[in-house]
Amino acid sequence: MINLKRLAVAASVAIAMPSLGSAEIFKGETAGVGDPVHTMFVAFANQAGKSDVEIQVNAGQTLTKSMLKGAKGEIAFFSSVPSLVNLMAGQKRMYEKVEGAPELAKNIRAVLGFKAGAYHPVTLAGSGIENWEDIKGKTVFTGPPAGSASATSEALIKIITGYVAGEDYQAVRLSWGEGYAALADGKIDMMVRPAEIGSANIERFGLSGEFRVLSIPGDKVEDQEMQALFGRPGRGMMTFDGGVYKGQLTGGEITALGFTQFVGTHAGVSDDIVYAATKAFWENLDEVHATAFFLKEVTPESAFTSVNVPLHPGAIRYYEEAGFSIPDALRPGS
Repeated sequence: MINLKRLAVAASVAIAMPSLGSAEIFKGETAGVGDPVHTMFVAFANQAGKSDVEIQVNAGQTLTKSMLKGAKGEIAFFSSVPSLVNLMAGQKRMYEKVEGAPELAKNIRAVLGFKAGAYHPVTLAGSGIENWEDIKGKTVFTGPPAGSASATSEALIKIITGYVAGEDYQAVRLSWGEGYAALADGKIDMMVRPAEIGSANIERFGLSGEFRVLSIPGDKVEDQEMQALFGRPGRGMMTFDGGVYKGQLTGGEITALGFTQFVGTHAGVSDDIVYAATKAFWENLDEVHATAFFLKEVTPESAFTSVNVPLHPGAIRYYEEAGFSIPDALRPGS
């Protein structure tokens, strides 16, 4: 399991001390502590620090906003959601009123992609929810107010049940930390939470009782709308053993909506800086793998998972030197 306390301490030590080789500290933003996106970003920042690339990590951020700040060049590194790239490029939803959003999206560059985890629909034993249809009339935490996760969670529920948020059930939007607390305190009936497989934050619900992670029904997997959801950038079908969590009541294999992300930067960051950070990450991969169980799946073969923006030239320089197979579509100008 992830040692969150150790991670937080490691992050503060790695980013708080300016290196002797560089006077510049680069701003970085990611999700909250305990989120797999945060875990990966801190691992990247820690390794980058070994090459004198000091990244000041500001955690607990809404990634829709972080990506916009990155596109504007206000921060140098950030956790990136593939689906948000298309929304920014199309000036849709949360980017609808952002002046110049399509042009800003062209500034985003990638360093590496990774499998982050799966959406966990979690409900405590005794909530009255044993299957998806039982959500009717219940209170469900679907994600933060300004994030994309809430819309995805509500779409997942609608495809499986036909239920509409605000009509058939009450959708509650809070910060991630507040969502966990609300479920633990019995203030909501269910939580839909993106998390790594084997998440310590999910596991904790089995330490003092029993809970369920609802599985996507087999007859819904091939549904056209479900396949479209699986096919969105940064999404896909994932299966895992329900027994990975102590006290989890859904037996056998659980089918879930998986999600992937990438570590992003922008076109204005120096090639040398991105090259050094990328090289340090991959040359210390054993330490990355030791950080968290799910990071063992970060390999050279998975380096470009769900990356849907061009790679930064500095990252490309390292990948070419190291012999990585770079998709042509990820080269700038292709």
